[in-house]
Amino acid sequence: MTEIKPNPLMKHFRQPKLYIDLPSKGLFYPQGTLELTEDGKVAVYAMTAKDEIMIKTPDALLNGQSTVSVIENCVPGIKNGWVVPNIDLDALLTAIRIATYGEMLSMEFTIPGTTEERAFETNLVELLDELVQGEYETSYTHNEFTIETAPMTYKQFTDVALKTFEEQRIIRIVDDNDMSESEKIQKFNETFKRLTDININNVYNSVKSIKIGDQTVTDKQHLDEFLQNAPVDVYKSILDHIDAQRTKFTVKPRKIITSEEDRAAGAPDTIEVPINFDASNFFALGS
Repeated sequence: MTEIKPNPLMKHFRQPKLYIDLPSKGLFYPQGTLELTEDGKVAVYAMTAKDEIMIKTPDALLNGQSTVSVIENCVPGIKNGWVVPNIDLDALLTAIRIATYGEMLSMEFTIPGTTEERAFETNLVELLDELVQGEYETSYTHNEFTIETAPMTYKQFTDVALKTFEEQRIIRIVDDNDMSESEKIQKFNETFKRLTDININNVYNSVKSIKIGDQTVTDKQHLDEFLQNAPVDVYKSILDHIDAQRTKFTVKPRKIITSEEDRAAGAPDTIEVPINFDASNFFALGS
């Protein structure tokens, strides 16, 4: 039998570059899909060449597979990237970028009121600290109801994005073809209804239980049936709660003070520059 020799390069394999807390605190992951360190963190490794190619491949980005593969390879404590709560996603991508390219992110933006472009750097460690500070409130009270919600998984988020993209593509096709006006209106109304259903189902899927009095309802069919027949204020309260929780885990735009030259050209005193977490751009900036 041939003896299998250990790889002499093994000691030079990737090592964890940082350990981070998850914004979700590890909640919402199905059993067996997450392994935390003793102090409740996950180890983050730098991307490999294969990861870098995948994260910049448009087709794989569209269906979410590249992001899932990179997360699983760079954060081995996450066993299934599809079940990652969406509130953890930006923190994980930021940590992977820090591990791969370093702490600073350089971005370009156009000065409002001018055609001038400027570059600025932001510290991703500070940004990551912002992302992990929030606490997701799972339940709230509206009238006589106590409603429990959970953040969408990356799989749910991707499915919604794909369906929305497809419906929007249909609208563009309707605009460009030789259909009669009545056919266009019919197609548009059908597509608008499907887009509305997508957004409403997105909210429904976030509801995990509703308690009234001593009774707690967790059956998905019963919950959906209630939400479809509930007064609109109940739906709006759920939507407001979900939006408020999502905002906690959203990076605030970076504030830039303009120069005297820029202000003389028509720029305001300060500019807010958003951080774009689109994977193809966010990681392309490090190459």
